[in-house]
Amino acid sequence: MTTDYRYDVEVLHLLVSPAHAYFGRAKKGAANVPTTDAESAQLVSGKGIVGDRFFGKAAHMDAAVTVFAVESLEALAAELGAGPFDPLITRRNVVLRGAELTPLLGLEFTLECGGDVVRLKAGRPAHPCAWMDQMLAPGAHKAMRGRGGVRCQVVSGGLLHRGPAVLVSPVPLDPGKAGEAKVLRPSRLP
Repeated sequence: MTTDYRYDVEVLHLLVSPAHAYFGRAKKGAANVPTTDAESAQLVSGKGIVGDRFFGKAAHMDAAVTVFAVESLEALAAELGAGPFDPLITRRNVVLRGAELTPLLGLEFTLECGGDVVRLKAGRPAHPCAWMDQMLAPGAHKAMRGRGGVRCQVVSGGLLHRGPAVLVSPVPLDPGKAGEAKVLRPSRLP
């Protein structure tokens, strides 16, 4: 018998963008692409978020949705003496308040909100890209390491809604550690 741990969280932002803003744009600069901070987002099992740049892309099936704790961004702003930062600049899809995410790596968890339930599998850390130094503040790329969120596969789809939610985890979490950096292995980047 497994024990489920339930945590009250808040879905602050649901980013849906049909195009990449940073990926592959080292020489051209960040792209000005349409980005929606949606009230709700439709997630489809094995595909991702409807309308998002990773939806149905074979290379991203196991990591089509990035879940991020806003406390990480707040801690980053405090450490760098900058901000506040707009969470949408990080290009993370689901921005939560009150969720420690790193212990979920390799595990399935659910988000219950607005009467809907979405099941995700946290497959790997969402490492920050070097663009964070330009888009947030100098030093943001390094400071965001170990707290960039988790890349997830959609196990069972449904609607996610902004507002109060419950994160159901198979392991105990500590919401007070939501903004702490958890370096899983040293980066090869400067």
